[in-house]
Amino acid sequence: MKQNLQEVSNSGSPLSRLTLSHGKRTRLWRLLYGHGPRNGSLLVLPLDQGLEHGPTDFFPNPPAVDPEYQFRLAVEGNFSAIALGIGLAEKYMAEYCGRIPLILKLNGKTNIPSDADATSPLFASVEDAVRLGADAVGYTMYVGSPRQHDEFRQFEKVRQDCERYGMPLVLWSYPRGSAVNAKGGTNTLYAQDYAARVALELGADIVKLHEPNDSTTNVPAPYSQLQEDAAARCARVVRSAGRTMVLFSGGVKDDDDDAVLRQVEFYMQSGASGVMFGRNMWLRPFEQAVALTRAVHTIMARYPR
Repeated sequence: MKQNLQEVSNSGSPLSRLTLSHGKRTRLWRLLYGHGPRNGSLLVLPLDQGLEHGPTDFFPNPPAVDPEYQFRLAVEGNFSAIALGIGLAEKYMAEYCGRIPLILKLNGKTNIPSDADATSPLFASVEDAVRLGADAVGYTMYVGSPRQHDEFRQFEKVRQDCERYGMPLVLWSYPRGSAVNAKGGTNTLYAQDYAARVALELGADIVKLHEPNDSTTNVPAPYSQLQEDAAARCARVVRSAGRTMVLFSGGVKDDDDDAVLRQVEFYMQSGASGVMFGRNMWLRPFEQAVALTRAVHTIMARYPR
């Protein structure tokens, strides 16, 4: 059952402790309580892999190369939102307007160049997001890249536009670059914890992160001395993100449905606000993907935020 705004404000929702413009508050409410689990948690279906990884990502499930596949899954699976770039939004969103919230990705890159100097240029604007009826924008930040100074300046304009238009800002906070590799790699606790804090410090409303691994090789102190299990590591990055809501990534496809469900439960237990699962959903046959999504809903219903 949908909750009204008064019920949510009285329940200690994630929105109750944030200073937000009316536009941001309205759009975030639609994401948190108007669609998806509708309990303050988020289930997001991303479709930016065609740009970021190329068409090879669709090879295991050829029907998924047609974006209609993901739009149908987003609606029938009752996702909180679908996240994609401007080309897909302009060409495929029309018949789904109002049926599934849109997170418009504003920047991105291909995986053809080396990530040593990773950068993610803008190819859309917050104005585009308003025109397309989006409920949030997405921005990829390569934390620690040698091009970080350019990324920060570019992000400043996006953040200011989000405030001006009342648009929530979702940050894909990704450690990348030669310096990150020299300090243990992209998925260490050091790197993911730093990425979580960067999202908070830069003003993101929601951050997408990856689960930190247990590697301490070449990792700076004091992280090199930490002996934490997976649950403690995930809880740590959620704490570092503060009042920025955390979504954990589903990563590459796992053929074991039960393993995917255990992963979702684990992330919600860690204090995350939700998950962003793409290939783990749309690389499955359609009916199997819908069934898996419904099972995810059952788990997330146990973790109101």
